[in-house]
Amino acid sequence: MNENEITINNYLKYLSEGKLMGSKCKTCGHVDVPARKLCSKCIKPETEWIEMSGKGKIAAFTSINVGTPYFVKKGYDRKKPYVFSIIKLDEGPMISAQLVGVDESHPETIKVEMPVKVKFLKVEVEGLPEKVDLGFEPA
Repeated sequence: MNENEITINNYLKYLSEGKLMGSKCKTCGHVDVPARKLCSKCIKPETEWIEMSGKGKIAAFTSINVGTPYFVKKGYDRKKPYVFSIIKLDEGPMISAQLVGVDESHPETIKVEMPVKVKFLKVEVEGLPEKVDLGFEPA
């Protein structure tokens, strides 16, 4: 597999290496995260990898008490909620990710526009292969 090729496997490989990668269009300069083979703005297939700073601000968030089976396996439930967020990266794109390092039980303490930074989460869930998830934490 060519590591320069924009694929989901390469994106996940970069995450496991502690790199948040996107794609930049060689035609119009638009940046997408996660990376895409086709630019989402001009639809040209001329994109290249670009490493993101991993810094941004919360654009939106929600506290989730009844989660997907994946989050239940990670230990979240009605007594231990998790926070999911939309982050506007400093480079412009928005990305969704779990918000960590906050008081999930008190979402009123979390504010839109709060500065955050990327946090690579090593996940070990029984019955699932170890992987790295993308999260963000207060900066």
